[in-house]
Amino acid sequence: MYNQILLTNILRILEEKGMTKKQLSEKSGISIAFMQDLTQGRGNPSLKTMEAIADALETPIQVLLEINDVTDGELEALLPGNKQKFSDLPAGYKRTYAILNDFQDFQVRQWDAANKKLIQKLKKQ
Repeated sequence: MYNQILLTNILRILEEKGMTKKQLSEKSGISIAFMQDLTQGRGNPSLKTMEAIADALETPIQVLLEINDVTDGELEALLPGNKQKFSDLPAGYKRTYAILNDFQDFQVRQWDAANKKLIQKLKKQ
């Protein structure tokens, strides 16, 4: 299970930073072959490898292992060979990840649901 979480977070952060897997490979010192395996769900990284990736992404290792609410469709957009962009949001919208208390989480989920409905309407137009 943690491999799927790690994969999702690495791909999401790469997309957000506009970084390629090759750049991550070079910056982290991990071979491109292993990086390809890892980002296709076939790798089994050690803690040392995860630390190198986190450092290269300038992201705390905990963020790489946090469960997130990326949908299956969003994950598919992150996978290699997919032409759809994960960050393909209309102007004025931004995807943000944060640590929140319970009440803040409730509020943000309400806003998220409303915004997703608005974005669907915009895409249909």
